[in-house]
Amino acid sequence: MKIVNIIGARPQIVKVGIVNKSLIATPGIESIIVHTGQHYDENMSKVFFDELEIARPDYNLNVGSGTHGKQTAAMLRGIEEIIIEQKPDWVIIYGDTNSTVAGSLAAAKLHIKSAHVEAGLRSFNRRMPEEINRIAADHISDLLFAPTNTAMNLLQKEGLEKISIFSGDVMYDSILHFEKFAESKIKLESIIDIHDFYLTTIHRQENTDDLARLQNIFSALSQLDLPVILPIHPRTRKILKNVKYASNVNIIDPVSYLEMILLLKNCRKVLTDSGGLQKEAFFLKKQCVTLRDETEWTETLENNWNFVTGTDPKLILDKINAPKINEQNDYFGDGNAVAKIIDSILNY
Repeated sequence: MKIVNIIGARPQIVKVGIVNKSLIATPGIESIIVHTGQHYDENMSKVFFDELEIARPDYNLNVGSGTHGKQTAAMLRGIEEIIIEQKPDWVIIYGDTNSTVAGSLAAAKLHIKSAHVEAGLRSFNRRMPEEINRIAADHISDLLFAPTNTAMNLLQKEGLEKISIFSGDVMYDSILHFEKFAESKIKLESIIDIHDFYLTTIHRQENTDDLARLQNIFSALSQLDLPVILPIHPRTRKILKNVKYASNVNIIDPVSYLEMILLLKNCRKVLTDSGGLQKEAFFLKKQCVTLRDETEWTETLENNWNFVTGTDPKLILDKINAPKINEQNDYFGDGNAVAKIIDSILNY
């Protein structure tokens, strides 16, 4: 069986890293990785393959940045050519990026079966491009792997129950696999010289493209009682010159996946607009403030593990001081999502 994996952004590299390790270890499976080049910065892409010891992509489309239409069209064209050449049995797509929807479209048009890892997420905000990508990918894929029971229920409501499977979250598998590896390979002091801090990431278009929202976030960060570590996204870096913030906000270069795990394990709390980081904070038992108006990961909101604040400085500052309840439920599976995904594809 030949499987083509479509990836393009940092979180997808992490997901394919843990999935591909199992694919290539499974007799009878040939696994091919296609990188669209959606994240093309050296620190945003290449270093992940090196650090996580993932096989380099068999193809890189190098599409780079651009409008959604231009970027997705370039991906669609490139992926189509590869599928025609390779004639795979399955295409696996991950998450909710333009790479995700391009991969699902190319497979569907060429009548190749596709599986969507991390299916069924809904923010119910169609102004977010990720929401459109999720919905489109789910409705044209052949197998949907839901990371939570909430996602399964949403797929059922959309009439997709027969092709949906609760697998658990591959990112939970990944954290379990790489947590100890990170501690053995990297020291916190090689990243930062601060030991009591808040960890922040900001990259969502809804925040970076709205100067008022972005300034609100930085105003809140500037009033926090501890230093803030902010690994900067290239999109955010471009507009920092238009934003005012205090000296407690420490801007650092993008970090690798293992470095991010170390920062997470050692931080006081997390403030982010990243869907993936919300979950990883939950996995590592760190309280999180989500700098968006909604979240796909509603499970993390229970017991004060996560708060959705938008960009209201007062609300952000209020929730960063809220107490948490230590109890957690196993919403994201048992750490064996990858095995369930591969078994389901093999027995489709």
